[in-house]
Amino acid sequence: MATPKFIFTSYKKSFKVLVENLEQLSVEQIQEIEQFVSNRKGIFDFNNYTFVIQKRLEFNEFVKLLQESKLKAICQDKPIVMADKPRVGFGQYKGMTYDDIPDSYLLWLKTNYNGPDREIINKELKKRRL
Repeated sequence: MATPKFIFTSYKKSFKVLVENLEQLSVEQIQEIEQFVSNRKGIFDFNNYTFVIQKRLEFNEFVKLLQESKLKAICQDKPIVMADKPRVGFGQYKGMTYDDIPDSYLLWLKTNYNGPDREIINKELKKRRL
């Protein structure tokens, strides 16, 4: 049985984790990961094999949280260089850059948002071909 491999990326007010080998995991392992995310009011995006949790954590804190939850995984830190990119100023992804939010939320914004960031959203939609 494969061990989940998590690639951790920290943002200003949240973090994102890529489950690099999701397709190799058993149903039980995936359910454990889903439960871990759900218990922390996070969102698992199966389209991108990622989950986000709206809490600021450093990599070491995340590893400790995993150990306390008994979820066994290999963890790797992926620091990001914070570029001066436009950030979402509202909602559940507040503080994240528009190019880091999931496709599902971007599509929701396409039909439900008419504020000042509309042009940024349209550019991101075009970039992702959505």
